[in-house]
Amino acid sequence: MRKIFKLALMGLLTMSMAVGCTPSQSTGAQAGEAGNKTPDKVRVAYMPNMGSASAVVSGIEQGYFEEYGLDIELVQFAGGPAEIAALASGDIQIAQIGHGAHALCIEGEAKVFAIDALSLSDVVLANKDKGVSRIEDLKGKKVAVQAGTSSEIILNLALEKAGMTQKDLEIIQMEASGMVSAMVGGSIDACATWEPSSTTIMNQMGDSCITLAGNEDFLEQATFASGYITTDKYAKENKDILVRFAKALLKAQDYRNPHIEEICKAVAKLIEADEATILDTKNGAKWLTGEEIKASLEDGTIKKYYESQQQVFINAGRIPEPVPVEDYVMFDIMEEATSSYK
Repeated sequence: MRKIFKLALMGLLTMSMAVGCTPSQSTGAQAGEAGNKTPDKVRVAYMPNMGSASAVVSGIEQGYFEEYGLDIELVQFAGGPAEIAALASGDIQIAQIGHGAHALCIEGEAKVFAIDALSLSDVVLANKDKGVSRIEDLKGKKVAVQAGTSSEIILNLALEKAGMTQKDLEIIQMEASGMVSAMVGGSIDACATWEPSSTTIMNQMGDSCITLAGNEDFLEQATFASGYITTDKYAKENKDILVRFAKALLKAQDYRNPHIEEICKAVAKLIEADEATILDTKNGAKWLTGEEIKASLEDGTIKKYYESQQQVFINAGRIPEPVPVEDYVMFDIMEEATSSYK
């Protein structure tokens, strides 16, 4: 079920410009960038975890989107592929996705306009009581996977390293939220999931749960970037909104790092999750800051992130051949957003 969390703006923006100053002379939203008009409403898809919700929640809590003339309505989804389907239908305008769903962007179904974080939260967990202590022991076992997600990529990389494929397993398609009860109840032997589901599973299973693989095992092979996407049609018609969203996001990302526990609590409230569980996930990603994003954009590091990410899909057979990163990553939006960054 999707859950809507709406930020209700209390009245119109009241920011005013100095006498004689035009929008082109302004250097920030406070100086009139958003204008003195009714805020633009944007429906934004997110998943119920820190990796997906932390930046946008930070921006809402601190009023950064409001500063840029945006009225944000959050809509919850279980995974990236479902978000992209909702983008295509027009139900939402912007979505935050993890690594796995970027394959759909490479295939032309959506475009990336802002980078958010580098995930460290994907894991393959197993029940030791089912005789599993290493990846090779998964042969013939029931393993839950949510197709098209970053955790499935981690599972595939771990299997490849062990000389195996998903064909060696009994794959059960399942949403991350359902994996908790399935693992704890013993109806599956292992799962590929992410926080907070992974943390809940480990806490409830205790010593019976073992981690077989995670993002950190493959950092030399791949960068698992998450970010914000939209459709090509929306981007062409609403470039200004995307730039303003990206600018607000940079502020939100700067606030998130030094206030990570505060943001964890805000996310827990949003998704109605146990606060302690979400706090346990605060180190589940490299939380990028505006300063890092600006520098990494200028020296080409961000482009390399996406090239590395694409290579993972190619190696796994998910993408048949390389696609120019510029075809699906809107560097022009990123550059315009960071151009006025402090």
